[in-house]
Amino acid sequence: MENPATSMPLIEVTVISAEGLLLHRNHPLKENTFVLVRSDPFISRSTGMATHPQWNQKLVMELPPHARFLTVEVHSRSKIVGTANIPVSDFMGGFLPENYLSFLSYRLRDANGEKNGIVNLSVKVKVKEAAGRSGGAAAGWSGRTWAGVPWMAARFLIMGLP
Repeated sequence: MENPATSMPLIEVTVISAEGLLLHRNHPLKENTFVLVRSDPFISRSTGMATHPQWNQKLVMELPPHARFLTVEVHSRSKIVGTANIPVSDFMGGFLPENYLSFLSYRLRDANGEKNGIVNLSVKVKVKEAAGRSGGAAAGWSGRTWAGVPWMAARFLIMGLP
């Protein structure tokens, strides 16, 4: 059985599209593109090749507890056309409820740091239910937690306790 304390949350990244991509600063990029998403140097997923920078592909991956950014790279064949670093805090933590779907757009930068298009995606943190967990002192508590919300604060919000 999996230990909930050490398990990593799953994220569902849907890479929707990119716009304004340029190859060699003046040639619009319209074909042979794919996206690589990394949550860690050893955890990555990629979309398939697209003729237009529109993928609408869902990538499911683990998010390590130490991860502070998702790195999104748009490639044309073997060349990286643009990169964006997405802070994990943009889609996880704070007062966002579990399974919340965040739609995000980020500026891509090329290897020289120059602007090179925008990538559009959505991210959902997939919460794993804790098996066999009891509510303890909070009768009626389902055992679910909100990412980033302390247990007592979530209890007050859900149950309306003083």
